[in-house]
Amino acid sequence: MAGVAVSTTINGDHVEYLCQPDETLLEVLRDRLGLTGAKEGCGTGDCGACSVIVDDRLVCSCLVLGAEAEGRQVETIEGMAHGEKLHPLQQKFLEHAALQCGICTPGFLIAAKDLLAKNPDPTEEEIRFGLAGNLCRCTGYDKIVRAVQDAAGVMRG
Repeated sequence: MAGVAVSTTINGDHVEYLCQPDETLLEVLRDRLGLTGAKEGCGTGDCGACSVIVDDRLVCSCLVLGAEAEGRQVETIEGMAHGEKLHPLQQKFLEHAALQCGICTPGFLIAAKDLLAKNPDPTEEEIRFGLAGNLCRCTGYDKIVRAVQDAAGVMRG
């Protein structure tokens, strides 16, 4: 198969790559661009481990073709911190011990970032609904929800 040339923006940086027409955005991010934060948990869009934001929309990168990123803005977990300074969500996940094995953590962080960008003062129910597309088999969800609530307060000032 012939490759598809893609020009996009990932975490604020202009990026160009060649991919196969059937290659997922997750495969491109991990295998071609070395951005291994998004994880493949299920490959069917059911677990959220591969979540990224494309043009301000939370998506499972295992369900998006790499070629579909053409001309779009993509945000991954690698773009959350600013140098050595963690994003408030990352800091609160650490403080609340809202992670264990780490497979789901990047997806939860991206989903939480998307949620707080759209709703900076969510209720517990809104947080649980906003994170419902992400599965965790280790920690349960209470610590994650508390971390998001705490980060929301910090981000609101």
